[in-house]
Amino acid sequence: MEKINLGHSDLQVSKICLGTMTFGEQNTEAEGHSQLDYALERGINFIDTAELYPVMPRAETQGATESIIGTWIKKTGRRKDIILATKIAGPSKAMTWIRNGQSNFDAANIRAAVESSLKRLQTDYIDLYQLHWPSRNVPVFGQLFFNPAHDRECVAIEETLAVLQALIKEGKIRHIGVSNESAWGVSQFVHLSQTMGLPRIVSIQNGYHLANRSFESGLDETCHRENVGMLAYSPLAFGQLTGKYIDNPQSAGRLTHFPPNWSPRYLRPRVVDATRRYMHLAKDHGMTATQLALAWCYTRWFIASTIIGATSIEQLAYDIDAYSIKLSDDVVKAVNEIHAEFMNPGQ
Repeated sequence: MEKINLGHSDLQVSKICLGTMTFGEQNTEAEGHSQLDYALERGINFIDTAELYPVMPRAETQGATESIIGTWIKKTGRRKDIILATKIAGPSKAMTWIRNGQSNFDAANIRAAVESSLKRLQTDYIDLYQLHWPSRNVPVFGQLFFNPAHDRECVAIEETLAVLQALIKEGKIRHIGVSNESAWGVSQFVHLSQTMGLPRIVSIQNGYHLANRSFESGLDETCHRENVGMLAYSPLAFGQLTGKYIDNPQSAGRLTHFPPNWSPRYLRPRVVDATRRYMHLAKDHGMTATQLALAWCYTRWFIASTIIGATSIEQLAYDIDAYSIKLSDDVVKAVNEIHAEFMNPGQ
């Protein structure tokens, strides 16, 4: 498995990252451990998690994913073999169980989150610490448009960076990144780090897949010029792009396992229509829809690593195997033609 430096950092990460949000909900501890073992066997050294995982977020399970990774680290002793990334939850009125609903990116919250994650992960340091979504008002998780009327009190970026700088000096985190961010946000983080001598972000973790290529509308250039590595999540749009829900609406997966109002963007009619087109395209070129969707992400120049998740070893193996697929110019052209007709319906 090819490895590259993440952004300007010294973190050598595999081009595929193992996402773990199923651990503790759709996967047991033993299954999570098996996935971690298998991922390392296949050359994957990059593991991503978050303090709020597993999904869907619930008070009863919050932190379980990190704990499962932690017991694996303790059991195997392979901490030095992985690049471990986790995230702090941003402001949320819904998730009142995380720091009494007062989570934000101030000193008290960040320190509490880091210490809790370190304890659950059973490690002394986190390689990549990410802000799961912005403190300020930004359209995320299916919101399409920025609305200044929704602005709220937020923590200044420089204040957040100062706290993270202290934690880096203490050796508790090595590098920092953002998630679900905008081009303006990335630019501000980079500008403030340069002008105020604060730590520089090395990555951005945003949604990217055939039904949501909004990253290509400015963020691609911003991240390229500022050397911020893109970590693409949901490359299969919660399984919608596999076509399994079209073939069988009751197929097992997140879109049937969880209430439909939790991820409505992947259930939009135009997402389904676009998926049908990609299914036909894949079949015409001797691929499955899953292989097409993953190969698309694996071969984009602006993606440092693609985050994949699975509920079985068989599924994980299949998704990793798709890394060997190289898309022809004809397929790329056809994908772009479908995209022009169905412009980011799953954004």
